[in-house]
Amino acid sequence: MSTEAACLPDDVATLQQLVSTLTATIAAQQRELDQLQHYLARLLRDRYGPRSEKLDPRQLGLFETSAGESADESPAEDADETADGEQVLVRRRSKGRGRLLPPHLPRERVEHDLPEAEKLCPCCHVPRERIGEETSEQLEYVPASLKVLEHVRYKYACKNPDCFGHLAATPGATATVAIAPAPPKPIDKGLPGPGLVAHLIVNKLGDHLPLYRQEDELARYGVEISRGTLCRWLHQAAQLLEPLYLLLVRRVRRSAVIHTDDTTVPVIDPHLPRTRTGRLWTYCGDDDQPYSVYEYTASHKRDGPAAFLEEFGGWLQADAWGGYDGIYATSAVQQVSCWAHARRKFFDARTVQPAEAHAALAYIARLYEVERALGAQKPDDFRTNPAARQAWFALRHAWRQEQSLAILAEFRTWLGEAQSRVLPKSPVGQAIAYVLPRWESFVRYCDDGRLAIDNNLSERTLRPCAIGRKNWLFVGHDAAGRTLAMLYSFIASAKRNELEPWAWLRDAISALARLSADCDPADLTDEELTPLLPDVWLAAHPEAHRRYSR
Repeated sequence: MSTEAACLPDDVATLQQLVSTLTATIAAQQRELDQLQHYLARLLRDRYGPRSEKLDPRQLGLFETSAGESADESPAEDADETADGEQVLVRRRSKGRGRLLPPHLPRERVEHDLPEAEKLCPCCHVPRERIGEETSEQLEYVPASLKVLEHVRYKYACKNPDCFGHLAATPGATATVAIAPAPPKPIDKGLPGPGLVAHLIVNKLGDHLPLYRQEDELARYGVEISRGTLCRWLHQAAQLLEPLYLLLVRRVRRSAVIHTDDTTVPVIDPHLPRTRTGRLWTYCGDDDQPYSVYEYTASHKRDGPAAFLEEFGGWLQADAWGGYDGIYATSAVQQVSCWAHARRKFFDARTVQPAEAHAALAYIARLYEVERALGAQKPDDFRTNPAARQAWFALRHAWRQEQSLAILAEFRTWLGEAQSRVLPKSPVGQAIAYVLPRWESFVRYCDDGRLAIDNNLSERTLRPCAIGRKNWLFVGHDAAGRTLAMLYSFIASAKRNELEPWAWLRDAISALARLSADCDPADLTDEELTPLLPDVWLAAHPEAHRRYSR
């Protein structure tokens, strides 16, 4: 008999108790293993996996709702049947927009003719007549160029001899010389013109081109300017544009709805052997105040958003960060939670608890299907026509009251039943615990057509910061962080209003340089600055309208 067998108890009750204990231990270890696999899958996906959260629609089709509807998560992907009847997933590629190039681009006609010998008819050797032409377009690139503006100011003086005698006889009198006034410069005693300053801003914050690469670009044109000088120019440009930035901030605070989110930014600290973490916050106004502004804070404390939103009253669409709780404590600001954040938690849980996770995803997909149908009804002049915008908001509110609220009621019942079936610390249990305590804020988007189902607007606005962070790597100090936030605000607002940022910034810099030459920039009034707002400026310069990919 082995030693292990000799150590086992002989009575049945003790053996049953031992089996129960081992079974519970195995179950606990299995739960821990599932949890670790869930965390590992999330880490691997964040590090190496795709960012898309699309699912095969056949997975969601397994979880039909009580109304007999199945959710299609990705309408761009369809299931086609093969010759033997098997369904395969096929990605439908959208057709191109054609090969017609924009009419505002300059065109150069290049003619191609036959040699004289080939113009003769091969049969009768009589010259053939031209009967038409065939034209094709080719998009060519012409490198950008720099030029030097020589500002010549003419001087005038009086040559009358009597004036010279009067000056000689009058103690302390000086000759009067008149000269044309110097044009205002965007940077005092600096070399760059408004177009170059705007180009530097767009290059770094719109195209994520660090200053050392812009230094190399200028060197290719034979102009050697150090990146330190370029950095100072950007800082001085931000100081010049600050009155317009503050106007954008005031307009965003007047919104009925504000979307907000934040992201990290590394900051050099001379007192630390490493960088410390600062924060860039974005605040996106509603469709009546179509501006997006950024603010920099040295830490992730609630003081930043609390100060920015101190005078705000309306709906705040944000994630579930606890720092917003003090803002919601006042009745002036109402919380609107983000269904994209809730969906992400169920999406991450699908590898461990696929049945419950996919059932929840199917309900959320039905909510987004209503939003997609509403998006198809959006008028073409939504951005420029306030009446059309209000009519669509009313339509969206009516549809949500009729369709979305019914889906939400079914989903709420399912969440309550599922919560009793799953463990609280399981991935699905944690996802349910994220949604149910905040249910009122998750349903609130149905109360008004101006509200969105998620906070993706602010996440899209922050995406350029995350991309740029991989290129320019860090900011030098907190003042540079504030400059970065200010300049990012102009790029984000230009993109949101679908205008060409360089042309707008060049005009804004020129106008502010001219206005600041006559008075203190802090004394500029809203009436003087309003024509420089992106939507107002675009209405006066429709040729600057541009379409951006999302």
